[in-house]
Amino acid sequence: MLCVVDERPGDGEDRFRDPRVSLYDMAAEDIYVVCPRCGQRAIDSPRPVAGRPVASWPRRLVCTGCAYAASWSPGEGSRWGGPVDPFFRLPLWLRAQCCGGRTLWAFHRRHLDLLRGYVGARLRERGAESGGMTLVARLPHWLKAADNRDELLRAIARLHASID
Repeated sequence: MLCVVDERPGDGEDRFRDPRVSLYDMAAEDIYVVCPRCGQRAIDSPRPVAGRPVASWPRRLVCTGCAYAASWSPGEGSRWGGPVDPFFRLPLWLRAQCCGGRTLWAFHRRHLDLLRGYVGARLRERGAESGGMTLVARLPHWLKAADNRDELLRAIARLHASID
């Protein structure tokens, strides 16, 4: 389970506990991107290699809409952060403008669920310290601000709808 959100009847307060994952952990799953050929959703899939970190696993890009396919190898380098796939450098499928022109983005459904749990929670707990900055700890201030909660949750709901 990625995050814990408790809803307590009566007090209306919910709680989010940081699951202590990194953006690299999120890349261990399929990443949804925009196909460079047809503009539909394509999937960047990791090819796990035992004993190697996620960022150095080979990857395969496939679009079921137009049959576009490409491969990525670790020697090509990756670029992390922002609304683009770190491997193929294609726009992420799950991205939306909100909160004054800022871009909300996620790699896949689980990443989006983590953001929804965090944004929607009134009480946010960091969790046990184990070294290193987590994905939640690295979120920008505008995404953490309670003033943006409603707009962010609407954007997250729209992104969820684009998956199905």
